[in-house]
Amino acid sequence: MKAMVLNRICSIRDNRTPLLFMEFPKPVPGRGEILIWVSACGVCHTELDEIEGRTPPPVLPVIPGHQVVGRVVARGPGAGRFTMNERVGVAWIYSSCGVCPFCRSGLENLCGQFRATGRDAHGGYAEYLAVPEDSAYRIPDVFSDLEAAPLLCAGAIGYRSLRLTGLEDGWNLGLVGFGASAHLVLKMVRHRFPNTRVFVFARMEKEQEFARELSAAWAGSLEDEPPEKLQAAIDTTPAWKPIVAALKNLAPGGRLVINAIRKEEADKGELLKLDYPKHLWLEKEIKSVANVARRDVQEFLGLAAEVPIKPEVQVYGLEEANTALFELKERKIRGAKVLKIG
Repeated sequence: MKAMVLNRICSIRDNRTPLLFMEFPKPVPGRGEILIWVSACGVCHTELDEIEGRTPPPVLPVIPGHQVVGRVVARGPGAGRFTMNERVGVAWIYSSCGVCPFCRSGLENLCGQFRATGRDAHGGYAEYLAVPEDSAYRIPDVFSDLEAAPLLCAGAIGYRSLRLTGLEDGWNLGLVGFGASAHLVLKMVRHRFPNTRVFVFARMEKEQEFARELSAAWAGSLEDEPPEKLQAAIDTTPAWKPIVAALKNLAPGGRLVINAIRKEEADKGELLKLDYPKHLWLEKEIKSVANVARRDVQEFLGLAAEVPIKPEVQVYGLEEANTALFELKERKIRGAKVLKIG
């Protein structure tokens, strides 16, 4: 099968083609697994974290990609949840132990044996993917394959982030960074919290304009001060500096949720500028998001179909994955980037 393969850790700015387009052995589904013929796979900032070594794959080579949509074309022994040719999606969670306290309580995202699609196991930048059937999800008919792919990570992790803010209708919500996940959060808020005002902080003027198109109450730069304090904020940036800026803009008792698997090192010194009375005092909170649980993916797909919430997408061919990743690194973003494969 054809696949885009990561063979070594490197800087994507120094090496604009970190993934090699090549023939790779077609997977065979094991016990409890299904084989998916991949039609679409979203491109996520986490792939940059893998390529550049912030969350490196334990074994190389590896096929990245964890926002996967396709059809079931084979079933391993014991697999029976899905019918042949049924359309399914796969998210960041590839597997977990299933028996620890976290798994038993629906928090398998915190399992010590959590394995991620496209990092700890081969992912969806390929024509075929084998995955445990428990980590696959039926895709609602309202979405095309290209529309569904970003929902599986950008949407699901945005849903979990929004849930962790404890947002109540009428509160002010800040979105720090405005890429694939944040633009879906804004669409969710419009539906579930009609009296909530959303304030968007984005580096690029085009991102700010996009936020206003999607009915943000206000949009400015990462350093700007909003016209009102925020009861909650979600940070989706790869940098440290926006954390300090977001804390400054929180109201007393406000909560900042950091939706990032890793932060880049470039501006780490900015945290040294954290001023306790200015940024953290008055019972402000910081909470991180770790992976997604299966519940997040399932619930978000249902919500997205009900509204419906459809992402803005930019489409690339499989062999153009390096281009999509470099543009993501350079913050050339409007909505979500998706590879069209099958």
